Amino acid sequence: MQLPTCVTIAESNIPRLKKNLRKALKKTNFAELRLDYLSPNKVPHALEAVKKDLRRCVCTLRLSKEGGKFSGSEKNRVSILKLIAEYNPLLLDVEYTTLTKSNGLLRYLRNSKTDLLVSWHDFKKTPSLNFLNAQAKKMRKYSKNIKIVTTAKGVGDSARILSLYKSLSNTNLIAFAMGDYGRFSRILCVYLGSPYTYVSLGKPIAPGQFSLDEVKSFLN
Repeated sequence: MQLPTCVTIAESNIPRLKKNLRKALKKTNFAELRLDYLSPNKVPHALEAVKKDLRRCVCTLRLSKEGGKFSGSEKNRVSILKLIAEYNPLLLDVEYTTLTKSNGLLRYLRNSKTDLLVSWHDFKKTPSLNFLNAQAKKMRKYSKNIKIVTTAKGVGDSARILSLYKSLSNTNLIAFAMGDYGRFSRILCVYLGSPYTYVSLGKPIAPGQFSLDEVKSFLN
């Protein structure tokens, strides 16, 4: 089986972003563009530079408190998210908390029929299965595409996050755990129903992330 992968591209420089995106898409199914690594004023230029490839891209503009690099105001971030939506990427990744606080953004994304990936992260732990199921159901109200990522402190945490795949139906779920104990969940999630797993081109962008070459080597 060839594992479907999504290569995370996190660059502060537009030429490097474009170069690495083209490199990634020659080897993989999809790419995640971490547009929060760019200064906000560069994002419109980056979208123009890669617009031909955006139908294979998950676009992310992650807040710093959600593990991202975006440094502008929330008003500015919402306006940039709306701009990204106009370019019609494969998926626009927006945090669950952002959607609950910005009715204007949610209304805009629904009116524009943007393919939305609703995401939620826990950078400290993996909550109980009851909590995770309840969280998933709340997120499902916003989109059929949801992403739940936690932090594994032991093997049991990875098993718990993966058990979400048994309890959710009619949902395109991406769920795995970060950290060393969560590494195997990044592979198993695809076998359980995730459309892809996130990988890097080189050094990991998130804790426990495999590189694309690592994934290809141990599956061949």
